[in-house]
Amino acid sequence: MEASGALSAEALRERLLEGLEAEHVEVEDTTPGRCATSFKVLVVSPRFRGKPLLQRHRLVNEILADELKLIHAFEQRTLTPEQWAKEQEAK
Repeated sequence: MEASGALSAEALRERLLEGLEAEHVEVEDTTPGRCATSFKVLVVSPRFRGKPLLQRHRLVNEILADELKLIHAFEQRTLTPEQWAKEQEAK
C-alpha cells in the first residue's frame, strides 16, 4: 500500500501474487462511475486446491486485510490452476 493510502490495481496485484504464490492475477479498478473505491480480482493459485469457495475468499481477504479497510466494493474469483486451464481451453 502506498504511503498516501491510495490504492492501485498494480499494488493489489503484487500483494496477491506474492501472498498467495499465485500463478495468475488480474485486478480491475472498477471505481470509475462509482461513488467509492471498488476492485474486481481474479486469482489463480495452487493454494486454493481442496479448499471450498469461502476458505479461498478468506485467504484473499487475509492477504488484503489492510487494503480492504479502504475498499468499498470488492469482487473476487478464486480458481485453482486446473480450473483456470480448463476455462482457457473452453475459450
